[in-house]
Amino acid sequence: MCPSVSAVEGEGQGRIFQRFPEKDWEDSPFPQGIELFCQPSGWQLVPERQPASFFVAVLTDINSERHYCACFTFWEGLDNLQPSEVDEVDEEPAVIQPAKLFAPKSLVLVSRLDYTEVFRNCLGLIYTIHVDGLSVPLETVIGNLLTCVIPIAGGSQRTITLGAGDRQVIQTPISDSLPVSGSSVAQLFRQLGIINVLYLFCAALTEHKILFLSSSYQRLTDACRGLLAIMFPLKYSFTYVPILPGKLLEVLSTPTPFIIGVNSFFRSETQELLDVIIADLDGGTVTIPECVHISLLPEPLLQQTQTALSMVRPMTLNFSLNTPTDKEIRAVFLWLFARLFQGYRWCLHIIRIHPEPVIRFHKAAFLGQKALSEDDFLMKVLDGMAFAGFVSERGPPYRATDLFDELVANEGERIRQEEACPHKVMNHVKELAEQLFKNENPYPAVAMHKVQRPSENTQSTGQNQTPFPVLEEVTVQLYIDHAAAKLKTAPPVVKAELKGMVPSGPPLGENGNVMANSARRLEVVRNCITYIFENKMLEAKKLMPAVLRALKGRAARVCLTQELNQHVLQNRAVLDDQQFDYIVRMMNCTLQDCSHMDEHGIAAALLPLVTAFCRKLGAGITQFAYSCVQEHMVWTNMQFWEAMFYSDVQNHIRALYLETEDEGTGDIREVSALELASEQNRLWPTLSKEMQTERVQKEESTVFSQAIHYANRMSYLLLPLDTSKNRLLRSSGLGDVESVSNSYVTNSIAGSMAESYDTESGFEDAESSDVANSVVRFINRFVDKVCNESGVTNEHLKALHTMIPDIVQMHIETLDAVHRESKRLPPIQKPKLLTPTLLPGEELVMDGMRVHLIPDGRDEATGVMGGPPLLPAEGAIFLTTYRLIFKGTPTDPLVGEQVVTRSFPIASLTKEKRISVSLPTDQFVQEGLQLRSCTFQLMKIAFDEEVASDLSEVFRKHMHKLRYPQHVKGTFAFTVGQCGKMVVEHKTKDKNQSLKTLSKNLVKSAKRTIGRQYVTRKKYSPPSWENRSSLQSELDEDEISVSEEVDQSTLTLSSTIRSSDRQTMSNVVERACCRDYQRLGLGTLSNSLTRSKNEPFRISTANRIYTVCRSYPGLLIVPQSIPDSTIHRICRCYRQNRFPVVCWRNSRTKAVLLRSAGLHAKGVVGFFKSPNAPTAVPSQADSTSLEQEKYLQAIISSMPSYSENSGRNTLSGFTSTHMNSSDKLRPPKIGALMKQVMAAKEDTPGTFSKWGSIRGSGRLSAYNPDVGTRLAGKESPQPNGGPSEALFLRQQKTYLYIIGDKAQLKGGKQDSFQQWEVVPIEVCDVRQVKNSFKKLMKACVPSSQPPTPEMSFLRCLEDSEWMVLLHRVLQVSVQVVELLDQGSSVMVSLEDGWDVTTQVVSLVQLLSDPYYRTFDGFRLLVEKEWLSFGHRFSHRGAQTLGSQSSGFTPVFLQFLDCVHQIHLQFPMEFEFSQYYLKFLAYHYVSNRFRTFLLDSDYERIELGVLYEEKGDRKSPQVCKSVWDYIDRLHKKTPVFYNYMFCPEEDEVLRPYTFISNLKVWDFYMEDPLSEGPSYDWEGRSRQERMAEETADKPDTGPKSQRRIVWPCYDSLSKVVPDAITKLLEDLQSLESELGQMSEKWKDTWDKIKTTQRTETKLESRVSSLLMSSNLSHQRRSQGVYLQESSVGSSINLALDCEASSTSTPVAGRPSTSTLYSQFQSTESENRSFEGILYKKGALLKPWKPRWFVLDKTKHQLRYYESRQDKECKGVIELADVESVTPGTPTMGAPKNIEEKAFFDLKTTKRVYYFCAQDSQNAQLWVDSVQSCLSDA
Repeated sequence: MCPSVSAVEGEGQGRIFQRFPEKDWEDSPFPQGIELFCQPSGWQLVPERQPASFFVAVLTDINSERHYCACFTFWEGLDNLQPSEVDEVDEEPAVIQPAKLFAPKSLVLVSRLDYTEVFRNCLGLIYTIHVDGLSVPLETVIGNLLTCVIPIAGGSQRTITLGAGDRQVIQTPISDSLPVSGSSVAQLFRQLGIINVLYLFCAALTEHKILFLSSSYQRLTDACRGLLAIMFPLKYSFTYVPILPGKLLEVLSTPTPFIIGVNSFFRSETQELLDVIIADLDGGTVTIPECVHISLLPEPLLQQTQTALSMVRPMTLNFSLNTPTDKEIRAVFLWLFARLFQGYRWCLHIIRIHPEPVIRFHKAAFLGQKALSEDDFLMKVLDGMAFAGFVSERGPPYRATDLFDELVANEGERIRQEEACPHKVMNHVKELAEQLFKNENPYPAVAMHKVQRPSENTQSTGQNQTPFPVLEEVTVQLYIDHAAAKLKTAPPVVKAELKGMVPSGPPLGENGNVMANSARRLEVVRNCITYIFENKMLEAKKLMPAVLRALKGRAARVCLTQELNQHVLQNRAVLDDQQFDYIVRMMNCTLQDCSHMDEHGIAAALLPLVTAFCRKLGAGITQFAYSCVQEHMVWTNMQFWEAMFYSDVQNHIRALYLETEDEGTGDIREVSALELASEQNRLWPTLSKEMQTERVQKEESTVFSQAIHYANRMSYLLLPLDTSKNRLLRSSGLGDVESVSNSYVTNSIAGSMAESYDTESGFEDAESSDVANSVVRFINRFVDKVCNESGVTNEHLKALHTMIPDIVQMHIETLDAVHRESKRLPPIQKPKLLTPTLLPGEELVMDGMRVHLIPDGRDEATGVMGGPPLLPAEGAIFLTTYRLIFKGTPTDPLVGEQVVTRSFPIASLTKEKRISVSLPTDQFVQEGLQLRSCTFQLMKIAFDEEVASDLSEVFRKHMHKLRYPQHVKGTFAFTVGQCGKMVVEHKTKDKNQSLKTLSKNLVKSAKRTIGRQYVTRKKYSPPSWENRSSLQSELDEDEISVSEEVDQSTLTLSSTIRSSDRQTMSNVVERACCRDYQRLGLGTLSNSLTRSKNEPFRISTANRIYTVCRSYPGLLIVPQSIPDSTIHRICRCYRQNRFPVVCWRNSRTKAVLLRSAGLHAKGVVGFFKSPNAPTAVPSQADSTSLEQEKYLQAIISSMPSYSENSGRNTLSGFTSTHMNSSDKLRPPKIGALMKQVMAAKEDTPGTFSKWGSIRGSGRLSAYNPDVGTRLAGKESPQPNGGPSEALFLRQQKTYLYIIGDKAQLKGGKQDSFQQWEVVPIEVCDVRQVKNSFKKLMKACVPSSQPPTPEMSFLRCLEDSEWMVLLHRVLQVSVQVVELLDQGSSVMVSLEDGWDVTTQVVSLVQLLSDPYYRTFDGFRLLVEKEWLSFGHRFSHRGAQTLGSQSSGFTPVFLQFLDCVHQIHLQFPMEFEFSQYYLKFLAYHYVSNRFRTFLLDSDYERIELGVLYEEKGDRKSPQVCKSVWDYIDRLHKKTPVFYNYMFCPEEDEVLRPYTFISNLKVWDFYMEDPLSEGPSYDWEGRSRQERMAEETADKPDTGPKSQRRIVWPCYDSLSKVVPDAITKLLEDLQSLESELGQMSEKWKDTWDKIKTTQRTETKLESRVSSLLMSSNLSHQRRSQGVYLQESSVGSSINLALDCEASSTSTPVAGRPSTSTLYSQFQSTESENRSFEGILYKKGALLKPWKPRWFVLDKTKHQLRYYESRQDKECKGVIELADVESVTPGTPTMGAPKNIEEKAFFDLKTTKRVYYFCAQDSQNAQLWVDSVQSCLSDA
């Protein structure tokens, strides 16, 4: 102990006045800079005397020893004017100072012991002697003080006296290791509160910076001491300064953690500290900066600790700071640490025992067993310095123990039981508190302090005291020497330190309940492993998926390692390939979910196993399991290897000492390594020198040999089998640990290494050196670390470093051979690749590549939503010329033999992206592709490892080539039937030239057709342009044929080169548009001028060779009065030359619908422009705009309502027209119009003025603006909020509404004289449609699970805005329908006239004209509006390389979706079914047919595809037109037909268009995995045929008629057909069974529909049921109920027909005569009796129905396959018949037949078993045969 006293004074800076002893003690140097700590706020003179003060500062020396500086400060007066005898430092000139000043002087006692009270008393006594002038010499007192000897601990008590009549008793604490806290902890909690202190506690443990502020120095010291006390048993090892002098404040910006106290005088200077937690002891607050995150205790510990603390005696402000409260709080924290560190000793690895124990803590195992591996707080604590100190201090097994050791070791069970019950916890805490209290106060009764205090008067009076005297150093030194001599002679005061073995306590156990829960899973794992080793591979295969699922649980993984261990003999287990594969799969699955820390020790347990399991690959070549489990992060984690190494070393050292002991003793008890070490440490001093060195050497060589072993192990797991596959190490990198630039294997090296294995270049070593180098570096770093820690000698370490490269190189060579051999292995038996059925003409481009189909974001197939997990599936992907097909079987064998198919046309591929997938069954991260198709299909595939990466690249290239051919001719529709490799590059020719040849050929072919036409009319049209050749003018005068049926002979094969040779004008006429124009009465191709005068419109041939407008059809309808020459001029005003033409006329109101493109943005918007707009347009433009007006006027004049009123078509007739027309045609009811279509929303008055509804003449048109607002997508006013009725009275009608694009019509102004009105609307841009469609696809077919539950399907659907777009298109269409129905004509003039325009125009016709709702009509509509009028299918569908960049824009799909919405609302108005629409939606992108290829008729003619569809004889099975295909299919099966079709006359449909009325089309959601999309029927029928063939094989067991239907697997429409289809099918099969020619289904259906008789007889049951769903006489209002009732009836029907198909055929019933009366028997003269009988076949053959004929004349019983059959199948000669007896039913007999219907016919050769329909029938037969026999 080294106290030293000094007196210091001065101003500005203190200095040491005197110190005793003058020389430092040997064991304790004098602390430098002590003067700073005596006056932490700085040395200053003050004008009045301050009371004496006392505090203790704590200094830490370089050896991290604490020194306690007790500092007693008093104030002495200075007379400023006289020079003082004390030599002061830095005295300043005393100009303004008062006469008397007071300087501080401090008495400081520096000690290593911390007895605050004793120090206070001693220093106080010295001060008292000085102040009160007592007779005791100060030297004596100080001498005595310096020579008291006090033991550090041991629970003794010492009485000390300083020789001034004083006496004090010092009690030393019992245990040195427990901190002494006095009442500081309780005080800290009282100042800050429980929550704040807990925050500080966690912050201190997780190494944050903590700063205390207070104005009282003692308070700072106590708070710091309290915080340290509750951290016990951890010791704080960072900067600890309870009182920091102001001069050293810059310490606060240190980067390391600290606990520091500062006087709140310096508060302002602590404000800018950003990462320091500040606790204000005076104010009771704790401030945590934003950037600091404190990890709190894990729950439930935090909650329990808070509860316990709040139950400690209430910490109110007035409680006396008694020490019991303080100890109870500390006891709570002790209890907390006991819980946190419970079982820590079981995670200590002792790696050396002699000469010093070396101990390491296995952090991962500790966290894993505590199940807190994710816990932030505990992770940080275990990583911290304090815990490292804890391990080194408490780790050794042989040492003195304290309260904490006993608590952890013995009270663990008690603590665990108490957890839940706070009161039990409190009892425990009180017990602990007593022990803590006793430790500090071993003799509580003795508390004697007798010390003199300064008398009151000396304290109070401000009399001039004498300054503190200078003491005699010699005297003090004499005292010290005397005491030292005494100490030498005295016997040593040795406190016997009781060393003993530290108890470890109960090991960290598993939670019992967890194990119980998983017992079933463990059973599965055990069984599977047993099956594998018993070679029952099929059983193992069935269990495999369940095992892989179970291995997600920790218990199952532990179980796996234990089970596998039992199958290892002498470190080796040789398996066959299949076993090896399964074991490796299980190991990978186990490792896959382990974190890199391996907290449960799974990887550690597997480490010895991966070097044990192996398979023989060839002579002397063995592959071990480690080569297949390298792809896991855990192997690249240095800490994992260290922990593994240490635990192995511990086991070996334990074995080393167990051996030496066992020689003597017989019984072996399981001794832990720590117990052994403790015993060895106890014996160590007793051993001889030789024994000691021998043991040290043995241990050292054990560690060394383990290091070699681990170098081997690490090279096994770090060197990849095939470095080209070395993905994991490249990405995670051993580089992470090094944090240097080499990332394990760089790509270039990995690439070059792939080749290096096969080449014999001799550079192999050089190539692989890089892998080797980084592995060597990794192992070297490991070896350095562990060997240094475990004290391996330098020689050994050097030897290791030279060995490691050799080990790695050797291993690379063995791996080389293994890799070569493993490549030769036959692949593990994988499921057989199923080949898909191809369509006629479809050919494989690439054979199937083995892939896995991975589940995407759709849950149905994965089994999540119930049902079987069909995905992931294993199979192959096939690339054909037409489709991309996946076919395979589910990976889960329990799903059975289902076949999973997914396919889509290659032309519909919209996005392809590479992905990397880790399969649950596989260790590798596979590369894969994600392929998205616009037929709403998505394939996520992962290539099997057997597929070479270059092969997958070839696959992608082929796919791209097929998806984007150079030219349309490369698409499947053209190449069908040719080999995929023969796709010829199409050379682009000079366009003009092709035009010339085209026109010549047109002329030639036109001539050729003359004389073969059915309708001929002459008409002369003037040549419209100057440079026409004479040939062309001739053509104008020629007759033009209108042929209904094209002559076959004119059509040559499509293989001819000059396609344009065979076009004829007759074909042009035959096109859809022309047929439709004639149907609508819009004009015929006629030449008689007289006739045409009356017709307002004519068919113009101006565009017949596509010179006016490339994208229009050849024949157009224009007003009668407009000559072709005008057309040539007008067309220039419109974009793409698409000028307005008529496409439909309302048969009732004669209003017409026109379509055109929008006007050119620049140039000629003249006739919309306001007159005052500055126009510098040349006269030509003016004339054009005039012609345009004329053109529009001509259209208006063509309307009967107009021409009736105005005699002449001149502008002068305008005014009269206004008046008359409004009387003639009643204005429409505006309210009804709005109710029909619009949502309700008040319109702003501003909208009206916008449309310029007030005309120049002053008439107010209230109707127009409304149409305008509504069309513009603005919601119109409610009927009640609309304009008043008065407005309607003088309302004026607009004859023509021009619907234009809002963006283009800016600045347009209405002319008061014009008869038309422009309605600007907002149309959806093509880009909008494209983006919306992308989002729709992602919503309907998500590629992965949504990241958040908020992104549900409906939310994504809403985000896509697809429904909004549908709503807009439908809304505009319904408006146009209204206008046309009211008698106004409408011209749709939007964008380029080929997207939205086409949609609107087609929908308008569909809604207005019932004809377009039939098969023929809809086909015609699509051909006319979409194909002939040039919707750019190829461009929008991105069908070729050129249009690839423009992307896929499904304008036509949008139209079909709109039709689907209308179909849903009016199910009885359409002849075709929803399936028809889906069929078109699928095939319009599939490129299987040529129908939807190319962008216009012109292009089709140029390629020669327009007119070939009918006659091509080359391959009749390949349909080129989708329409022909549909017709063909429609004849065979009613799949496209809508049974509810029951149209009303001339019904105009007005669907609701609100988004709430629209439904998502199920076409977007279907994914039948059983067969892929159901739109390619040949593939289906073949599959069915094959299925039937397999079903026909005799099956002896009873077969159920039921089957399971899985919505995600089966195609529902096929498995559960609607009732009527089912009945029609049954009817057909019955007919064929009866041997009759079956009728076409359509005829049957029509027959049943027309006959409306209702019979009660049995046979009419079918027809009456059909009648119930025949809706022809039901009213429209019941449509909804009918839908429901038809659903209901379909269920009944299905049940009925189910029954009928299982019972016997209805042949013997009277029904046959009624149903099939038209059939005559062929051999009536020879047939005495006939009918159907079931006959049992020969042995094991089934019962078959046959048509039997009893022939009396020939005396034989003949039987036929069916009634119509001419060929007799067999004959029974009646002469051979012995008897006819009643029979009994046998196995396989027809069901539901009474027993009496069976009879047997015995002949001499054999017995025939028969069965009739019923007993009467059987009796008839028996009687007839008997009578025949008796006749004989």
